[in-house]
Amino acid sequence: MIAGMGVLVEAVQTNCDIADARHARDVSLCTYLLGMREFYRWEHQLPYGVSPPRDEVGLWISEREARWELIAEEDFVAVPVAGREFDPFAAREVNIALAGSGLVYGAGVGRFHKPHFFLGRLDREEQRGDAQLLVCGCEYARDVSAIPAASQGATLIVRREALRQWLWEKAEGWNVKQQDGALKSALLAYGFDVDPQAAIERMTEGEIETLVLHEEGEFAAGRMLGDRWALKLDGFSRKRAELLARAARDNLADCLVTLPELRRRGALESLHFWFATFDGLRREMFPQLVAAYQATADANDTETLALAVVAGQAHFAQLCRRLLDMDESAIEALSHEVGTIALP
Repeated sequence: MIAGMGVLVEAVQTNCDIADARHARDVSLCTYLLGMREFYRWEHQLPYGVSPPRDEVGLWISEREARWELIAEEDFVAVPVAGREFDPFAAREVNIALAGSGLVYGAGVGRFHKPHFFLGRLDREEQRGDAQLLVCGCEYARDVSAIPAASQGATLIVRREALRQWLWEKAEGWNVKQQDGALKSALLAYGFDVDPQAAIERMTEGEIETLVLHEEGEFAAGRMLGDRWALKLDGFSRKRAELLARAARDNLADCLVTLPELRRRGALESLHFWFATFDGLRREMFPQLVAAYQATADANDTETLALAVVAGQAHFAQLCRRLLDMDESAIEALSHEVGTIALP
């Protein structure tokens, strides 16, 4: 680690808390409570598979919300590294200053203009084409909504703890009803029915690569769409319009890189995992892909999947370019008529 580690962690966590004070409740009540439950688990270092005590979590949420009221209007603080202070959004510069320390810093703006920050241990670093990959392990500072993977320019960051948390949440939910579908297939492929804890650990390690492939797809889509796309996202004020644009871009990214590469590798368990995450507007806009996955799952027919992906590359590239030239109100209206832009 580095000198001044405690001060650095405190500064990053302060910024996480301010971001949460402003935005953590900008989601449905169910999503908010689930996120806070898992945030309590992280903060108190509880093992997965152990349910946090409900009464204590409720009291902790009340205390946290009271603190948020006091800090919501405060400015983000500078990030101190090696005697220097950095703008909290200058992730690239902070990581350059952290080089050799074994730490990774993340900062950016996510859905609905919510800032995200985190500080974690660097577990792995490698070059992936034109992009640098950083895989983060133990996290020392984070906000409520831990994002498993993100791009910072030409740097791809995967957060192992956030992925493990997401998998446990989904597995616990599935275990109640044990419904058929992609999630069941993914969990069973990793042996969840035999040893749940070991299966989630294996799945976490195995699906890091799927997250990396998606971020590589985002990188490729970004080069295709140019700088106008980021400016478009920054300008959204209507949630539905932003969701549609992000869904279209996600589908393009996965058709460009993730799905072709998983098919080439014959990684059926990872295809199950990917389709377990395929929901919302992304799924509504691409029913052809759902049918192709069913053919893959039922008869191992990956050719149907390949044809759907090729069609998706052209369709979502065209749709994203179309969205670039539309105003926000028109995009919002389009989001209520997804069938008119869906690839059948």
